[in-house]
Amino acid sequence: MAALLQLSRAIDAVNERIGKIVAWAIVAAILVSAVNAIIRRIFGVSSNAWLELQWYLFGAVFMLCAAWTLKANEHIRIDIVSNKLSKRGRDWIDILGHIFFLFPFLALMLYLSVPYFERSYVSGEVSSNAGGLLIWPAKGLILLGFISLFFQWASELIKRIAIMQGKLVDEHHATGHSPEVEAERLLKEMADPRHPDGGEPPGDGVR
Repeated sequence: MAALLQLSRAIDAVNERIGKIVAWAIVAAILVSAVNAIIRRIFGVSSNAWLELQWYLFGAVFMLCAAWTLKANEHIRIDIVSNKLSKRGRDWIDILGHIFFLFPFLALMLYLSVPYFERSYVSGEVSSNAGGLLIWPAKGLILLGFISLFFQWASELIKRIAIMQGKLVDEHHATGHSPEVEAERLLKEMADPRHPDGGEPPGDGVR
């Protein structure tokens, strides 16, 4: 397990670094959009390449930051059932979810993405729009995104097993600052009469 945890930490570090770097593509997409709008407004000219570049940058963020998002436990979750269970029960849900839901999805997407990218790369696929960009780099981002997400899946499964064995602290629940806990705390504060945003307004109660 020690070797597996070391592998997990390496995967986490790589995917987090990639995510933090690729996240800057959002800034690049905003700049491209702004420059394109200004040029079109002032000079009355534009290019499909500018528009497609924005899509590529957004796609890069969406695909290559997915693993970082999984590592940070920031994907949308609906924990109506698991919140009523013990921590061990939630851990089992995470493990079974990773094995029986996330793994088949990733396996299928990798199986489909490899030939999808390969055909595009071999043919040198180019956008059908006038002045458009090459298509195969964008399809390559899809494949890279699912590869990084697959490695992060393995890392998360290793960590969840280690947590159940008591060999690792669950960093997402140990501090008590999960979104569900934070929402519950805020509701309690708002229901407190002494809180300025909830209950009776402060004062002596005289109208």
